[in-house]
Order: sequence, then structure tokens, then C-alpha cells
Amino acid sequence: MSQSGFSTALARLRQRLDDDLFVRIPGGMEPTARATMMVEAARQVLSQVSSSILERPVFSPQTAQSEFHLALTDIAEIVFIPRLLHHLEREAPSVRIECSSPGQGHLRDMLETGKLDLALGYFPDLEANGFYQQRLYQHTFGCMVRKNHPVLSGKFDRDAYRALGHALVASPARSNDLLERMLERHKIRRRIMVRTPHYLTLPSIISESDLVASVPLAIAEYFARLGVVEVLPLPVTPPLFGVQQYWHRRSNQDAGHKWLREQMARLFNSDSDPWLETERSLYGHIRGRRP
Repeated sequence: MSQSGFSTALARLRQRLDDDLFVRIPGGMEPTARATMMVEAARQVLSQVSSSILERPVFSPQTAQSEFHLALTDIAEIVFIPRLLHHLEREAPSVRIECSSPGQGHLRDMLETGKLDLALGYFPDLEANGFYQQRLYQHTFGCMVRKNHPVLSGKFDRDAYRALGHALVASPARSNDLLERMLERHKIRRRIMVRTPHYLTLPSIISESDLVASVPLAIAEYFARLGVVEVLPLPVTPPLFGVQQYWHRRSNQDAGHKWLREQMARLFNSDSDPWLETERSLYGHIRGRRP
């Protein structure tokens, strides 16, 4: 400030506070008791502004007590949560995870208002302004049948697929729409014998019947590893869909949120895709090929 500008500002401050603030003494100026008290208070305020507003927040995972809210289907919980929790035990032992599966009508609102941090899976409705997305890996579908099913010793073609009774999971997962459109395009009509809203009931349904279920490959392989079903390919080249993480722009620069997104990208990506080998054993190299 210029000397005249400083004098004008000091005059206004003296009038506002009804205090001289600075008094002349031999050799210069000396602050009054009120001015000395104000200086200390101003330092505290400026320090708070600097640390809370001007400095970029830092997220320390080893000491963080944060809770992150994730939107996932029951399939995605099986895929993401065990590996994520194992990672957090080492990297962020006090960070907590809460999972939910809101309907399509609520998902967008919950991300916009901060009630949800991330949506994980396939949510094409979120591919709009205001939302960010990052592809983690690509995924596809497979079929589940019981062990020793007669179809395992025969030819599993379109006719065999049509002839079998089917168990259908009527979930809100948008990947189901891709499968339905692909079957319709190939004029394959399934004979639906049972509908259920839950993937977790499929092992008991499939293992105790001759039904077949067409599901995301991760689910088929997961239940196959438990020893209750066998995995077969669909009789036509299946569609691929991107498994992604979605978040709203209001959370984009948050330090903790950025850390969580980085961890998800490290844990789940095309290079570490645990289902790629199974996909290739069933369908060959279908990436880049039209279904």
C-alpha cells in the first residue's frame, strides 16, 4: 500500500474500533494494547484460512478414519469388495466401506448430493455431463449348468441352448439389457422356467436342476470355483461391456476420493483382469470382434 492509502485505511479502522491502534512515541509508532491483541487474533485467523482453505488437503490413508459409500449390484460386491477390503487392511486400516444398491432413479441423485462416492459396474445412464468415468476392464457373459449335466457331453449350440429351461436373474443391472438385445438380434428365444432377483440363489437352483443360467462371466467362474456348477460358453459371440467407476464432479478434487479411485484402478484393470483367461478359453480373442 502507498503511505496515503495506508493512512486512509488506518483512519477508517480507528473510527470503526474507537481506538488509536498506533500512537506516536519518541523514535516511531507503538501499537496500543487493543492493536496488540488484534494482531494475535488476526494471525490465528490467517493461519486457519491458510491451512483449511488455501492449502490443498492431504489424505493420509494410514491414519484416515473415513467412510466411503459405494453403489454396486450384488454381482459387483462379489467381484470388488473382498479384494478391496484385503487391500485396505494393509493400506488404510481404519477406512470403512458401506455398500448399497440404489435404483436407477436414485443413483444419479445420491452421487450428485454426495450420499454416494462411487458407482462401480456398468451404468450407461451416468455417461452424462456432471459425471466422470474411468474404465477398469472389459467383461462378458457365460453360462452355468450343474455338474454332470447331459449337455456337457454333447454339442452346446443354439438349438441346445433354446431347448434347455433357463433360470433368469431379473435384476436392475444394466448389463442384462446387453445380453437381452444380443439374444434378440440372433433371434434366440429362451424358455424361462424361473425368475429370481438374486444371483446368490443361482447355485442352489442350477446345481439341483437341468436349467441353465446366462450370467456375467465373473459370477459363473466364482460359483464354478466353489465346485457347484460348470461354465459353458454362450452359443454365439457374447457382447462385451465396460466395468467402470463413476463419480460426480463435486467429488473430483477431494483428496480422499482421489485416493480411493486410484486404489480401485490399481486393483481392477485390464492388466490384472482375472477372467480374461477364462474368456479366451471359451470364446477365443473376441475383443474388437463384433458379436
